[in-house]
Amino acid sequence: MVAAHLLRLREIAAVTVVTPTEHLKYQWARAAARFGIAIDPSYRNAQGRAGADFQGVAVTYAQVAAHPALHRQRTENRRTLVIFDEIHHAGDALSWGEAVREAFEPARRRLALTGTPFRSDTTPIPFITYVPEPDGSKRSASDYVYGYGPALADGVVRPVIFLAYSGEMHWRTRAGDEITATLGTPMTKEQVTQAWRTALDPAGEWISRVLEAADRRLTEVRRAMPDAGGLVIAGDHETARAYAALLRRISGARPVVVLSDDPTASRKISAFADSGDRWMVAVRMVSEGVDVPRLAVGVYATSVSTALFFAQAVGRFVRARQRGETASVFVPSVPVLLGFAAELEAERDHVLPHVNVDPEAEMAEAARRRDLPDGELDGPAFEALAASATFDRVLYDGGEFGTATAAGSPEEEDYLGLPGLLEPDQVATLLRKRQAAQLAARSAARAPEQSPAASAMPTAPAAPPVSREGLTAVRKELNGLVGAWSHRTGQPHSVIHAELRRACGGPALPQASAEQIRARIETIRQWAVARR
Repeated sequence: MVAAHLLRLREIAAVTVVTPTEHLKYQWARAAARFGIAIDPSYRNAQGRAGADFQGVAVTYAQVAAHPALHRQRTENRRTLVIFDEIHHAGDALSWGEAVREAFEPARRRLALTGTPFRSDTTPIPFITYVPEPDGSKRSASDYVYGYGPALADGVVRPVIFLAYSGEMHWRTRAGDEITATLGTPMTKEQVTQAWRTALDPAGEWISRVLEAADRRLTEVRRAMPDAGGLVIAGDHETARAYAALLRRISGARPVVVLSDDPTASRKISAFADSGDRWMVAVRMVSEGVDVPRLAVGVYATSVSTALFFAQAVGRFVRARQRGETASVFVPSVPVLLGFAAELEAERDHVLPHVNVDPEAEMAEAARRRDLPDGELDGPAFEALAASATFDRVLYDGGEFGTATAAGSPEEEDYLGLPGLLEPDQVATLLRKRQAAQLAARSAARAPEQSPAASAMPTAPAAPPVSREGLTAVRKELNGLVGAWSHRTGQPHSVIHAELRRACGGPALPQASAEQIRARIETIRQWAVARR
């Protein structure tokens, strides 16, 4: 629309669109055609001048970096509007940023767009203004911000419901040690990574259970959105194919598989967007910029743990076509992901810290991390042995709902069966009601019968003591909830444990009984619902 307006005013005579991927060039060309602007998405550097039938070209950042002088000459020869799609990619390599600046500094107008105006490194983004902060760092400043919160209020995006799954993970380290741990409980960084990857092992129970749950959720959503589709974001090609095989067994339909080295990837994505197929499995190819508005259910089945990638991935599911549509994203119960989910509405800027760094070394590492599959980033080798799955909680609008329960239970089904069409406030209301009903049912199940006849009966013997394993399990559950609450509020674990003791009574955690720990678990879950 901006380009069409400037062309009508003769402020510009040509348009150049710069995108991070080949697929997005064609997507931009189709979008421009709706406004009567002919963009050539197949332009190559070897052509020199663009074809006479086109008012502009679409190129990738890599294409510009390969021949910045050519693109500078094209920009100088005609009054040009340059549109940068996902401008933060101009900092993906030091040479890219320099090339983009050299090529498009003479542009008559520049429009820089991004849904994630920040990076996971400290490389400056070309043509972005950075404002000094009191601590010596510099923060990016946008000319106009339209964030998720306002977009949700306007009905432009969907409310996102995150369904988190935990479970017991069992793996063997390179040293031969066998470790068992519950996903989401306090662990070392290396153990968190290995537990996470154990959960994602295609041979384990965890991913099968989560895919089954996601497929049931998709079925429910399709009652209100008949063409709704699902996307599994996998970590590498091998696991993507394995997940596709699992989904075919679960759903009875063959998923579309999109791999980064597949020359037909763009055609597959476009065909899926226009079809009624249930599932697509992709390795990062659909993590950013790709427009498939019917995607409504997602599974985050990769161990990439940056805020940037997570935001881009979730962005695939939020594009609303009509009011009332919802999005559901299934995630592992890993504290860093739960933190990202809880902060979905937070508006981030790119910050350049005031430190002495070697930009060449930093960009080489960033490029290495971007290009390698998940499995090559996690340090020492390990062997996944087993992975069970439990439904942990639902995260929505900064609040937490649900009670940890077995996968396949009626409690889980309460959330998988949420209607596919709901306004944001209706989502929150329904989640609170289901949470309250589940807590009431659990309390009733634990409460003893108090009928007159029962009162006349001799007092029943005390319940047998909880086993060591049972006590360990509830301690782990409480510690996991405390960790998530700490991430959300910034409070130290010790402060949260002290607050729980004041609220519920009883000794410190090591001396607390199972019943006292369960009371604290219910209390912290109530905090998550009330303090939203």
